[in-house]
Amino acid sequence: MFGEMDLVLIGGVVLLLFGPSKLPELMKGMGKGIREFKKAQSDIEAEINKIVHTPAALDKPVNSPASLHEPEVSGINKS
Repeated sequence: MFGEMDLVLIGGVVLLLFGPSKLPELMKGMGKGIREFKKAQSDIEAEINKIVHTPAALDKPVNSPASLHEPEVSGINKS
């Protein structure tokens, strides 16, 4: 993605903008942000995998649409 010279140039610009005293704090914040991003990414992947790999029991229909409108009464035959 970036060449070696590009990274040196970006590092120099960051050093000029923030100064050497703020650089460790900036890198610490970036590291924390990257860790949080990766954790959120793995959480999302775990949720997707959980949904995709659910048991087949959830795929069967519960009731047909016709049976939802008809009350269930025992002992009475439809004629």
